[in-house]
Amino acid sequence: MVRTRLTAPERHAQLVAAAVTAFAGGGYAGTTTDQVARLAGVSQPYVIRLFGSKQELFLATVRHAGDRVGRIWRDAAAEDPTLAGLGAAYKTLLDERDLLVVLLHGFAAGSDPGLGDAVRRCYGELFQLVRELTGCTAEEARDFFAHGMLITVLGAMRVLGPEAVPPDPWMIDLLRALPYQK
Repeated sequence: MVRTRLTAPERHAQLVAAAVTAFAGGGYAGTTTDQVARLAGVSQPYVIRLFGSKQELFLATVRHAGDRVGRIWRDAAAEDPTLAGLGAAYKTLLDERDLLVVLLHGFAAGSDPGLGDAVRRCYGELFQLVRELTGCTAEEARDFFAHGMLITVLGAMRVLGPEAVPPDPWMIDLLRALPYQK
């Protein structure tokens, strides 16, 4: 068996992908760099050598998640630059549940002094991106984000998405009321 050596960007992407899985499961406080290393098949010192600290690894993971959302929205806006178009595209991320859970963990860690500025910047950049892509008002973007957070929470709880649990009556009522349906 011939082993191919990964390039630095490929190794970075591999570690961030492992970190998405690990941080989705344990959050910032409950995840170790050793867990990420084991998922990626590398040593824990190698993770630290590449990222410097668990904090920097987590921030790279949150940035990755934010960048993924931004790419989804840019692609959607090329065809349908409306809030409905972006909302429908966001729902495709329900297939990437761990990514959405990482975003939730990132926002929850936003009060941490070492994480807060970067997490708020990520959220703010996404807010501005929606306004730029759609031309919507700040109020319309606020409502879009409020609904998006609801969709994110419902996806994390497995109320929405490919791993959805059988719906309770309240779920059915809530899902019927979701905006940006296509």
